[in-house]
Amino acid sequence: MISMSPEKGIVISMKKNLSKYYTRIRNFTVKNSLWERVWLFPILAMWLELFVHIFDGNDLRFAPIYLVFAISYSLLFTAISALMKPRTAKNYSKVMAVILTVSYGAEFIAKTILQTYYPLSSMKTAAENHLYQFIDVIFLNIGLNLHKLIILFIPAIYIIVFGRFIFGDDIEKEVPHHLIEVMKTSKYKAVTPKMLLAGSILGIFLFHYLGLGLVHLPWGAGVRPKDLYYSDTDYNYQNEQLGMYNMLRLDIIHTLVPSTVRVPDTNLDIITGPGTEDPKTPDSGETVTTEGAIDQPPAVDRSPNAMDIDFDAIAAGTSNKDVKWLCDYFGSIAPTNKNEYTGMFKGYNVIFITMEAFDYLAVSEEYTPTLYRLMHEGFVFNNFYSALHFTSTSNGECQHLLGLYPKNGQPISMARTGELGTNCYFSLAQQLGRLGYNNYGYHNNWDLYERADSHRNLGYNWRWCGRGMLYEADRYGNLKWPQRDSFMIEHSTDLDDWLTSDKPFNIYYLTVSGHTPYSWNWVCNQHKELLEDAPWTETTKAYVATVVEVDKAMEVLLQKLEDAGKLENTLIIASPDHVPYTAVENMGELAGRDFGTSEAAAAINERVLDLELYRNGLIIWSASMKEPVQVDKVCCQVDILPTVSNLLGLEYDSRMLSGTDILSDSEGLVVFSSRCWRTDKGFFDRFTETFTPNEGVEMSEEETKAYVDRFKTIASCRLNMTARIIENNFYSIVFGEEGRVKGSLMTEKTGAYVPPAEPETKPDNNDTPAETETSVEAIEDAQERELLPRTR
Repeated sequence: MISMSPEKGIVISMKKNLSKYYTRIRNFTVKNSLWERVWLFPILAMWLELFVHIFDGNDLRFAPIYLVFAISYSLLFTAISALMKPRTAKNYSKVMAVILTVSYGAEFIAKTILQTYYPLSSMKTAAENHLYQFIDVIFLNIGLNLHKLIILFIPAIYIIVFGRFIFGDDIEKEVPHHLIEVMKTSKYKAVTPKMLLAGSILGIFLFHYLGLGLVHLPWGAGVRPKDLYYSDTDYNYQNEQLGMYNMLRLDIIHTLVPSTVRVPDTNLDIITGPGTEDPKTPDSGETVTTEGAIDQPPAVDRSPNAMDIDFDAIAAGTSNKDVKWLCDYFGSIAPTNKNEYTGMFKGYNVIFITMEAFDYLAVSEEYTPTLYRLMHEGFVFNNFYSALHFTSTSNGECQHLLGLYPKNGQPISMARTGELGTNCYFSLAQQLGRLGYNNYGYHNNWDLYERADSHRNLGYNWRWCGRGMLYEADRYGNLKWPQRDSFMIEHSTDLDDWLTSDKPFNIYYLTVSGHTPYSWNWVCNQHKELLEDAPWTETTKAYVATVVEVDKAMEVLLQKLEDAGKLENTLIIASPDHVPYTAVENMGELAGRDFGTSEAAAAINERVLDLELYRNGLIIWSASMKEPVQVDKVCCQVDILPTVSNLLGLEYDSRMLSGTDILSDSEGLVVFSSRCWRTDKGFFDRFTETFTPNEGVEMSEEETKAYVDRFKTIASCRLNMTARIIENNFYSIVFGEEGRVKGSLMTEKTGAYVPPAEPETKPDNNDTPAETETSVEAIEDAQERELLPRTR
């Protein structure tokens, strides 16, 4: 009998057990190797980026940029996991996989609802506007996109289910400790955490700088990745070309360290190309005789609408690159000329109405006779567009009230003017306020997008629902939604004395009756019987009912003006803030054509939309007009302010606005959110980089290239100038602070209006107070809880 030492017995035992546990040991070593651990987060990140881009219909040619950046940022999570024990790393990875996936999913859903991605800098706006009140819309969109979200979550689900095999933290329970020690000295030796950490950190920098190199390549896109990378605007295009990670990362950087507005590479010389006038050589001697809509003097002043401003001197006296750029741009473009309509309504009262989600397709002589009259008996704009831009309603107002395209990103342009106290020198409230007009503004909703600050800063004495204005409630104190525009106008004319004052007035209304969703709600039910036999689907009828309500509001307004003896000398302007983007199919039904889908419109996915969806109606009308004036020029919302300024005979500088006087001899231009554009000569498609001339327009290849290059530059400048003007308070640099008109706010609360007779049936509202009779307490409770949904 041969004796065996204990040490030799252990070795034999280990060899026997090695075969049994060989597979588990090998898996343990492989699962803990660099190549097995390092792929987890990069694969997840690339999956999430590709998901968002594919389901959003983005151009995949930019995939190398955002996939490389995805690898870079994901390796940061890998590096952190390298500092942890296997079990901790497993739990950490599961949690982070869920957080990242939910973040991308939330952004995807936000895009379907809000037309844009919603970065961290937008959270303040979301909180102030109580967007949580749209929880039903959020869940509806989650349900509609549930199949896509399931695909999005596949990697996260895999990590949760199979995490123990990836990190091998359970192996130590099953494999004897001495076998693990043998494994550590074998050829399957695991990579140490230090090696994993070092490799991850190296990869972070390597792929980040590789991504930067890709960004600076000449991609040949209308919107270049290089410009987007250094920009705090264009979230949608940042995501499309740079990826979700970069969009969110850059937003965080700009939130913590506000960026100056980057001056892009712009050749301003191209703007004054062949056929353009020298801005410094006005043609003031030409006179013609025309027959206008009302009696006009025979001599027509054709001098430019420009002020005596030395842009060169302003640029020389500052080191601010934005101010220099603005001066160079304004000094390089030709002002529009005065025309036979200049001063046509000088001294008139003014009423400007921004109509929520209005579309001219719903206007008819049968159902909306007042709107039909105003659209066909005043100036008739046959090629007016109300394109969608960032934050729909607020920046529809930006175009109306400032004559500027909104910044496509945070901060929201209109709200920013109130926050900074920006001098809005050319707003009608400022221009007319300097002439002694009474300025009042009304909105039949709560204070959203900081309008209490921005509209007071514009120069309006601002009233809104619950602050200076009555709002409709039922006998239980529940707020009715939407509020009726006709009710707002009926009571606003009694609220202040502008209608009876000897001073001229400038009044602004922001309506709400046309707000989505389109169903038989409080407003629509008022007109359901009228539309009962209309040949449309129920949803289309409900939308048309909201336009019928606007028609009733206009009818009330005209009657109020006539009763006060002010109708003949009042100019009425009415324009949509945006098209009803959640009812695109219904607009197609009214038009008898296919514009695309509501999902595409809500996401402003103009690659797949027929942009004729944005063709709309603009009202500029006065009872003093003897006959209509047909206008075929292409025009849009930013053109309204300079057009009205010219009609009122106001002194303004046409070079310093994004829009131009529609009635002037300048060429029309509308710039869409995607940077596609349309002029009087044709349409430029930014996605295909092609220009399609209108029928009858003939241009050589060389002429077409020069024309496209010129208007691409003009379009870019007009989109980029707004943030520079607002952030640098440019108008104050030019004009100073003297003469600024200050508006006021109504500080006291105004109660709800409860009709004397209400149906005895209790309304379907979960928040209905228990009282069976109207009480002050019930109304105040409804006010405090702000039951009225908030508009975008």
